[in-house]
Amino acid sequence: MVKLVIIRHGQSLANQLNEYTGWTDSPLTAQGRKEAVKAGKLLASTQIKFFQLHTSMLSRAIETSYIILDQIDQNWIPIKKTWRLNERHYGALRGLNKDKTREIYGKKQVALWRRSYSTVPPLLSQPDNHQRRYQNWPETILPRAESLKMASKRIIPYWQDRIAPELLHGKNQLIVAHGSTLRALIKYLENIDDRSIDGVEVENAVPIIYDLDNRLQIRHKLELSS
Repeated sequence: MVKLVIIRHGQSLANQLNEYTGWTDSPLTAQGRKEAVKAGKLLASTQIKFFQLHTSMLSRAIETSYIILDQIDQNWIPIKKTWRLNERHYGALRGLNKDKTREIYGKKQVALWRRSYSTVPPLLSQPDNHQRRYQNWPETILPRAESLKMASKRIIPYWQDRIAPELLHGKNQLIVAHGSTLRALIKYLENIDDRSIDGVEVENAVPIIYDLDNRLQIRHKLELSS
C-alpha cells in the first residue's frame, strides 16, 4: 500500500483574529509555528518516507511545509507549489470577522457560505490584480468568490494529474494546504455526498494519513494527535 498524508497549515493570524482569508496571505502566528513543529514531530514518529510535497501559493501553507519537512528530516524532497491548492476564495467576505458577519447576515446565511458545498459567498466587484506570484498562469484563474464546489473543480484535476499518478507508482505523497482545499479532497477521496460535507472539519496542523491500495481506494485512515 502507498501512503497519502494531508495536513492543514498551523494557526494563521487570520485564524487567530477569526477573519475570512481565502487567497489573501496571512502569516503563521507563534502558536501556528509551534503547531507545525508538533505536526512534524508526530509525522516523524511514523517514519514515512515521502517523494514529494504539494502545497499552495500562500505563505501560511508554505511556511508550515518547511517546518514539517525540517522536523521529518526530508527538506530535500521536491516541493510543488500551485494555485490549485489555494484556500477557497471568500470574495467580499475576505478580511471580515466571522462573528461580525453572523450579526449582519444571520447565522444561517453565514453557515451556508462557510460550510455548504454549492453556496457562493458575496462576489468581489472585480478580481484582484494579477500578482507576480501568479504570473505563470492566465488572469482567468483569479476568482471573485468560490463555493466549495467551484474550488473542487480546480483542486481535483491537480489530484488526478499530479498526485494520483505518483501514488500509483508507489510514491508516498504529502499535501500541506488549507481547510477548504482539504475538505474538497476528502469529499472526493471518501465519496462524501454534497449534504454531508458540511459536517467535515479539518483542524490546523493535524496529520491525516491514508493507506491506499493499488487502485487508490482507502484501506485505512488515521489522524495523528497527541
